[in-house]
Amino acid sequence: MGSFGSVYIGLLDQTQSIVAIKILDLTHHGASKSFIAECGALRRIRHRNLVKVLTACSGFDFNGNDFKALVYEFMPKGSLEEWLHPIASQYTERSKLSLLERVNIAIDVACALDYLHHHCETPIVHCDIKPSNVLLDDEMTGHAGDFGLARFLPEAMHKLLADPSSSVGIKGSFGYVAPEYGVGSTVSTQGDVYSFGVLILEMFTGKRPTDDMFENGLDLHRFVKAALADRVEKAIDPILLQEIEESEKRRIVAPEGKNKSWCSIKECMVSMIELGAACSSKSPKERMDVGDAVAKLQGIRKKLLEFIVIA
Repeated sequence: MGSFGSVYIGLLDQTQSIVAIKILDLTHHGASKSFIAECGALRRIRHRNLVKVLTACSGFDFNGNDFKALVYEFMPKGSLEEWLHPIASQYTERSKLSLLERVNIAIDVACALDYLHHHCETPIVHCDIKPSNVLLDDEMTGHAGDFGLARFLPEAMHKLLADPSSSVGIKGSFGYVAPEYGVGSTVSTQGDVYSFGVLILEMFTGKRPTDDMFENGLDLHRFVKAALADRVEKAIDPILLQEIEESEKRRIVAPEGKNKSWCSIKECMVSMIELGAACSSKSPKERMDVGDAVAKLQGIRKKLLEFIVIA
């Protein structure tokens, strides 16, 4: 179940291809506009880190009611949400996301946003970046999906101005929406960067931005900023800390080498959290451009690969 309908798994008879079919609930306010926005976005884009649309359907169902659906390439590994926060039945089906996998997925999402913001004929703002909208293929490659809230930025004014003709209302998901949207600011690429920053922090702390611990002025951004100033281990997902400890046990090196590798991996995690904090700054002007974030992330991965043990 999603914001504007349900997603089903299906099989195409002719090719025997497994697909994902998003059927819109047209009784939901804004569903038709969401369908139009998503079709408009998908018609214009093609990138390896965006969920591929196969076709769109618009007609009538068996009862004569309006019927609209989008057919996507199926992502067999599910969503990032399911890996970060598995329900009880998924613990036996999924292994834990490794540090390197998280860095790779972060790069995938950043590359998708960089393409949307800077390399489309008409720049696009996704407007709803969150773990449930990041889907994973067999190779654990991340794909940004669900363009139901996408906005198109006019070519001549694509830095901060949105095209009113494509408006479907300022929406998004609580905890991931840029704070300036709440006071009426125009949709911008920096709003996506904020959501991406929150996503990064969630991936490396294991905490949702809506966690019960965040109250009385404390939020995920402030939580990690305080940890960076004190002891960053307090903020890092315990699953990642356990992975590093197990990795060090398998590494046959002198004590000083072991200590060096731990420090280097820790530095990479600190860099990831610092990047997430920089992208989720309250002020849009203080946020990193997503193109710069891609370059920074690729540098972190390169450094990480020099030290991490891949099981």
